[in-house]
Amino acid sequence: MRAAWYERHGPAHMVLTVGTMATLRPSPGEVRVKIAFSGVHHWDAAKRHGRRGPAMTFPRVIPHDDGAGVIDAVGRGVDARRLGQRVWVYLAQSYRPFGTAAEYAVVPAVQAVPLPEGVPLEQAAGMGVPGIVAHRAIFEDGPVDGRLVVVTGALGAVGRAAVTLARRGGAVVIAAVGGPSLLETALAAGAHYAVVASCGRVTDRIRAIAPHGVDRVVEGAFGANLAVDLEILAHGGTIAIHSSDRAHPAIPYRRLADKNITVHFLGHDDFPDEANRQATADLTAALRDGDLWCPVAARFPLDRIAEAHAAAETGSAPGHVVLDLDPAGSRQDR
Repeated sequence: MRAAWYERHGPAHMVLTVGTMATLRPSPGEVRVKIAFSGVHHWDAAKRHGRRGPAMTFPRVIPHDDGAGVIDAVGRGVDARRLGQRVWVYLAQSYRPFGTAAEYAVVPAVQAVPLPEGVPLEQAAGMGVPGIVAHRAIFEDGPVDGRLVVVTGALGAVGRAAVTLARRGGAVVIAAVGGPSLLETALAAGAHYAVVASCGRVTDRIRAIAPHGVDRVVEGAFGANLAVDLEILAHGGTIAIHSSDRAHPAIPYRRLADKNITVHFLGHDDFPDEANRQATADLTAALRDGDLWCPVAARFPLDRIAEAHAAAETGSAPGHVVLDLDPAGSRQDR
């Protein structure tokens, strides 16, 4: 099979290799997916750089946790009726050496989620990590029906999923976006209200919507936004952090303690299995119903994987970045 891999940490253009290797075979309890599209996230770039640890965990790594395609082989103990099933894949390269940046990927059967007809494979390919993180951010402490939820970076991959899932869960959603031109887009994505995060009066604007404070903040820039979060959260509120603009932000313990704020730090590789199962079920339902959609901002063939990593790493592409494993377009279902 054709695949991309790295055998040492470093910049994409220096360490990523595209070539051929033996096609993988599924072990008991696993399925093999013929990958149509592979999702590329900044998390994948962080692993490639070695930011998750200085030593290579495996001698060769095929990157990328997310992807979508069709099951073409099953291991012992897996229902043969799954052959030919359209699926989206998550955590393919979590604690495993080989992810989805290849013509074929092998994953535990539960991590190949049936994809309803009508949902494009391309759209589902980048949904795994950001969608599951968003689900955990919204629901880790239970239902949000009737709650007030602020989502920062609401038009990023995690943010869009969080807006959709919170609204479907019955929350009142306030989206914080980067500029006035994005307000209508955030409302169209499902938010009840939208505010400009960089506005000097953003606290006043949110307090006007929620005079007694909000219940939960889904936070993607913890260092920059913590002061605002403390102002807008109600007593006993929650901050669910999926990313931080600063590696070592200052933690104002006394202010957090005085308001009894709960802070969750979310690392996507280690959520409980049941949380992942519920997340994939809810995300699939949102995809099926047309509520969850994220623009595919950039497509690259496998040979240009280094460029795909650069686009995901810098955030220069406003939406999902995907590798197209069939750029000639021979598939009928794209």
